[in-house]
Amino acid sequence: MYESFFSLNQKPFSITSNPSFLFLSQKHKEALACLTYGIQERAGFIEITGEVGTGKTTLCRALLHQLDEKTKSAYIFNSYLSESQLLQTIVDDLGIPAQKKTKGALFSELNRFLIEQLTLDNNVVLIIDEAQNLSHRLLDQIRMLSNLETDNYKLLQIILVGQPELSEKLKSPSLRQLRQRIAVRYHIGPLTLEELPLYIDHRLRQAGSNGSGPVFSEDAFQEIYEYSQGLPRLINVVCDKALLAAFVLDQKHVDGKIVKRAVAEIERTPQGDTP
Repeated sequence: MYESFFSLNQKPFSITSNPSFLFLSQKHKEALACLTYGIQERAGFIEITGEVGTGKTTLCRALLHQLDEKTKSAYIFNSYLSESQLLQTIVDDLGIPAQKKTKGALFSELNRFLIEQLTLDNNVVLIIDEAQNLSHRLLDQIRMLSNLETDNYKLLQIILVGQPELSEKLKSPSLRQLRQRIAVRYHIGPLTLEELPLYIDHRLRQAGSNGSGPVFSEDAFQEIYEYSQGLPRLINVVCDKALLAAFVLDQKHVDGKIVKRAVAEIERTPQGDTP
């Protein structure tokens, strides 16, 4: 609605997980480095956690775009699966032909595929998003997948991505074997106040801003940070509303008053409505 007014090609603050909009804050750089290291070193299990809205899913999708042709991947975004459904989804995502759909047959086909990839000097990565929702039983089955290995290498690198509740769940005595196998851990924190202007500028530039677009004032940044506490998703929500408010007022300068107006509108939005 406001894109042409601000000379933008697309909405800069959509809350979809578009990897082209990923802003690599210091914490996101470190998380991506941990993921890359874990995959390259065939570490087995990697755990990435972060609060809701910190950009975990966007980071995962950016990682998938960066993997080379020697790294095969499966990405599970629905964590409410049965044991058989999980195996079936992994097999399907990796493009493994499987005539039989039993759990044992799927496991055997996956093992055959992993050994074949190793002989080709390929690596295989499984990313499970929203992993805090996995049942203890399913997490234990995922642990069993890590048993697929040779004397020297883990055949499957498993990345568990979730909210802080994932770390709490993994502290359960029944999951201690899985917890002990996690070789790389990283928690993604929110953006700092200093990173906020850089984040907003990055999103605007990715949306096509060439300097003639909206300008955020210092007090606008303060108001945005106070509302969002540095969480990218909330930054996007309030910035989108602020640009709409500025458009309605026919001005390209976004100040603290406009942000306050945007926050007030967001807070009045009934639960379940799209902000």
